[in-house]
Amino acid sequence: MSLPHAILTALVEKPSSGLELTRRFDRSIGYFWSATHQQIYRELGKLEADGLIRALPGQQPARGQKKSYEVLPAGRDELARWAAIPQDPKPLRDAMLLRLRAAAVVGTSGIEADLRRHLELHEMQLAEYKEIEKRDFPPGRDSKEDRLRHLVLRAGIDLETFWTQWLAHALAEFAGLADREGRG
Repeated sequence: MSLPHAILTALVEKPSSGLELTRRFDRSIGYFWSATHQQIYRELGKLEADGLIRALPGQQPARGQKKSYEVLPAGRDELARWAAIPQDPKPLRDAMLLRLRAAAVVGTSGIEADLRRHLELHEMQLAEYKEIEKRDFPPGRDSKEDRLRHLVLRAGIDLETFWTQWLAHALAEFAGLADREGRG
């Protein structure tokens, strides 16, 4: 996925200013595709220069006023083209997994505490996703758009569930290693 396509998606859903996009990224899209305020503004300029979006007519931004954007037909076509092309899954790159592999050869100092911290962070993210699900996807909310958005949220819930279970398992392994070392 690329930032331009994330921005096009957000703008198709609702024309917005750069600041509004940044806020929306913080509240939703940012859970699976993050971007800084500067990255969003830089990409808005490129998308506008490429004729994929435009500033909403009738708004002449003066200094300090926000400029809102909408997607042009060429931008919608680009987003549809991109959404339709096959893409391979990305390989997993996780520093914790690499650190565990390194710990196998250099020692486990500090890893167990960080595993606990990661577990706490993933539990908090899982709780937040479940709260979003409860708030935004009550029974009966089953339009095509809602079902697809809910599917994205379910991916987050399922990933956080995986990580909380795996981290609990990893911590149990550490406890077993400590017991074994204590007996040895």
